[in-house]
Amino acid sequence: MNTATKLSGFALGLAAVFGAAYGVGQVAGPVAPAADTRHDAGDGHGAAGDAGHGGDEGGAAHLPGGLLVSDRGYTLRPVDAPAGQFAFRVTGPDGRPVTGYDVAHDKRMHLIVARRDLSGFRHVHPEMTPDGTWHVDSPLGGPGVWRAFADFTPTGGEALTLGVDVTVPGALTERPLPAPATSTTVDGYTVTLAGAPEPGRTAELALTVSRDGTPVTDLEPYLGAYGHLVALRQGDLAYLHVHPDGEPGDGRTRPGPEVRFLAEVPSAGAYRLYLDFKHDGVVRTAEFTVVAGAPTGPGTAPAATGTPAAPGTPAAPISPTADADHGVPGHGHD
Repeated sequence: MNTATKLSGFALGLAAVFGAAYGVGQVAGPVAPAADTRHDAGDGHGAAGDAGHGGDEGGAAHLPGGLLVSDRGYTLRPVDAPAGQFAFRVTGPDGRPVTGYDVAHDKRMHLIVARRDLSGFRHVHPEMTPDGTWHVDSPLGGPGVWRAFADFTPTGGEALTLGVDVTVPGALTERPLPAPATSTTVDGYTVTLAGAPEPGRTAELALTVSRDGTPVTDLEPYLGAYGHLVALRQGDLAYLHVHPDGEPGDGRTRPGPEVRFLAEVPSAGAYRLYLDFKHDGVVRTAEFTVVAGAPTGPGTAPAATGTPAAPGTPAAPISPTADADHGVPGHGHD
């Protein structure tokens, strides 16, 4: 990686795994510690905390995506890159870089990043060189601890989402999570949300897009659908890739104004939803805060902090600072 960024290390990744049980409800039993906790922040080739490997795959199977840097023998490893670039490899069960990927949602690799306060969301699609290294213009937008998610399907394997923390040095201002809302605006578009996630159950979420008060009925396909939705849980940033209900050309799904998704969240708590939609050739991102289950009382909400809480430590309150980066439209798409 370039000098502007560095891995936060295995300790942060492991803390995120254990942090899943605090403030947002129990989602899994204990996860066995990794056999090797060494980590080389310079080139990404150290053993990167394979908490989902080494014989305890049952524990990993019960975790939401993105909490593990290693799962089912696959490991996400950021590597050195020129200034302004972000690069990584995925190594397989044999320890070698993976070079075979299936296309899912029109791409072989989806890279999603968000700061740990859930601001600065980016969704980009890197390009792979023959040696299995993925490169992209750096989506890390400013100082803070970022969670980078690699969402992919290795050829012959199961779909995986691996996550790793990356730190951008500099003065950090925490931004509070915006309050829950059912409507948001982005770049002149209004997006309205109907439905709410329910812990442990599949719920339908319908998002309706309009511009200047007029419903948008000519949305363009993006990643195989008329909308692409990602949900991140506040606190540990558990990653939920929500599935669209229908697709272009299926004879029943219309190109707007409504886009429907089926979502199942693993626990009660606050989630941030990010809807990517394409219109007039431009991809835009609408963001919502939603609460699944009973609202969380004062002092009990998991904080959108720059680092995950240590195991057994209650979450700190959210810093009441200005929200400068939430809801910034159209960043990081290709």
